[in-house]
Amino acid sequence: MALVRCDFFSEALGLSTSMTVLLPERASAQIGLAGSAVAGDPPVLYLLHGLTDDHSIWQRRTAIERYVAPLGLAVVMPDAGRSFYADEEHGNRYWTFLSGELPQVCHAFFRLSDRREDTFVAGLSMGGYGAMKWALRDPGRFAAAASLSGALDVARRREHPTHPVDPAVWHTVWGDRQVPGTDDDTVALLERAGGDLPALYVACGTEDFLYDDNTRFVETARRRGMPLTVDFSPGAHDWAYWDAKIQDVLAWLPLRGRADAR
Repeated sequence: MALVRCDFFSEALGLSTSMTVLLPERASAQIGLAGSAVAGDPPVLYLLHGLTDDHSIWQRRTAIERYVAPLGLAVVMPDAGRSFYADEEHGNRYWTFLSGELPQVCHAFFRLSDRREDTFVAGLSMGGYGAMKWALRDPGRFAAAASLSGALDVARRREHPTHPVDPAVWHTVWGDRQVPGTDDDTVALLERAGGDLPALYVACGTEDFLYDDNTRFVETARRRGMPLTVDFSPGAHDWAYWDAKIQDVLAWLPLRGRADAR
């Protein structure tokens, strides 16, 4: 794999920002790590971080480079601050950055497939919410989307907090705006979703403080007949769980050339 830290200027944010990118590389002589690359432009996974982290965290806390090296999969890990991947009421336009500018920048800088069947999104906690929101608001972009311990019911969590999130975060992101029923409400997005949705994957540990949020999301998806893979198993809101589950997500992705690709 090639590991790239990319510092660039964002027009949407009006400031310089960063992303960490993994690019496939054929490598047979490297000891302990066999790299692979598919013919043509490689598929891409947008991998999103959580509330207290940044673009470097997946590389630092997991072996993501080792996990994707044999898959011929590019991974884009952007920085989104504490934004909940939203256009903040009192901050910056992170939804505009993520959903509009970031893919354009990545395709300008790197050789990546732009086909829906080669494009995926996943994330943890705040990033799991961001991944599902992006997939549900722009379903034609993605073949699959995965959430690990996602904050999948922020509308309810904002009104009935059961875990200490700095109130200043909610104020910065949404101010006095109402979230229920809007395009920032992932449960509401499920309720009105239609057409050809991506395959969805939801994993959450049964000891996680976000477990109830995930069960409500899954119940809504199942009631609507959405394509959904669910993994509720023992685990907490921590990197031991996410390091294990990102490997399951990678095995589940319908990557080009896999015999079981969807």
